[in-house]
Amino acid sequence: MRYTRVLMAGVVAAAAVTVPAAAVQNRGLTEVTAVAETAPNWDDEAGGDADADDPAIWVSPAKPDKSVVLGTLKNGGLTAVDLTGKQLQHIATPSAPEEGQEPGRFNNVDLVQGVVLGGRLRDLAVVTDRGRDQLRIYSVDRRGADAKNKVLTDVTSPKAPLVFSKDTAEVQDQHTAYGVAVLADARGPLVAVTRRSEARIGLYRLVADGANVTYKPVTHWDFPTSFELRDGSTWAPCEEPGDRPQFEGMVFDKTTRTLYAAQEDVGIWRVPLNGRPELLEKVREFGQPAAYDEETEECAPTGPQAPDAGTHLSADAEGLTIAYQNGTKTLYASSQGDSTFAVYRLDARGLTYRAGFQVVDGPATDGVHHSDGAAVTTRSLGARFPHGLLVVHDGENTPGEADREGTNFKLVRLEQLP
Repeated sequence: MRYTRVLMAGVVAAAAVTVPAAAVQNRGLTEVTAVAETAPNWDDEAGGDADADDPAIWVSPAKPDKSVVLGTLKNGGLTAVDLTGKQLQHIATPSAPEEGQEPGRFNNVDLVQGVVLGGRLRDLAVVTDRGRDQLRIYSVDRRGADAKNKVLTDVTSPKAPLVFSKDTAEVQDQHTAYGVAVLADARGPLVAVTRRSEARIGLYRLVADGANVTYKPVTHWDFPTSFELRDGSTWAPCEEPGDRPQFEGMVFDKTTRTLYAAQEDVGIWRVPLNGRPELLEKVREFGQPAAYDEETEECAPTGPQAPDAGTHLSADAEGLTIAYQNGTKTLYASSQGDSTFAVYRLDARGLTYRAGFQVVDGPATDGVHHSDGAAVTTRSLGARFPHGLLVVHDGENTPGEADREGTNFKLVRLEQLP
């Protein structure tokens, strides 16, 4: 979450401009409510610097109502909760490898189930540790919520390498592992990883190291940092000094083995594993001039919206997740800048916008604002979620406390969504 091989040249975005609530309501978005939420997380010393970010859903093959939701809490580690939002297990981040270096900071999480690795059938959760520039891998106990406080076991190899940095000195610059998406593969799961503050996505393969798991690089993609507009001019996004337009939210289409990746200030890319990436959807701020303010440490527009702009996403473009149902594929995308979600039909032609929705205050939980991550399943998870589940990050959980920033995750019944 940010409030404040080369593909092509000349062909990214101003910082998010919040759209007024009235403008959002006038777009006729569907309003849905969550039926459960996780406990609040507090981003201060007393709260363990816990800041919710990205969820994933582990679906129990035997007892769907015992399925588990995982959520990253940045410096606060990783949480595993049941379908009521009750915490089953908490995992702390690793300490700094040496004095003066960065400790662990868990940014994003994704899951792969039913894979054979090292001769073992495994369900694995993969977490980006952006503090130490590594992947952390956890084995999921197939008892799910029945496993109580032993849902996850760390199986990360002690030999796990740095993801992007050449050494620990470079790790301290924190241009490190950020977003993550995992795809099952016969030779070992493939893991796409974005690099914080850079326009790069790396592809890695999980490999067994005895009973543990490590990873090795496969390839990487470097994306544009500026774009040619219709009028012939070149536009580059407003970013903090030293930063490039980064990616975070990603998801693999498991039926076509294609990666969909959100470049926060630009839009949604389709990235075939053996083909040319294509920008399918742009944010509303695409092409709009903006300038960075040193005092506020934010970007502000300095000109009007460009004709090249998109219409459905307000930067940052964030969490992406795909629902598979009745032969159709639906991609949900978080429009963080206006606290809404866009719904697209996904097919060989690309993305077709279908609808949008907001998660608003309801009888069980408050609404969702500035959402980062999202995860969906269309599996029936029992009486509480009979038609499937959408889990989303809430960047402004309420009620809050004085001088404390609260975040958490909301659980929404899938049948509510447009």
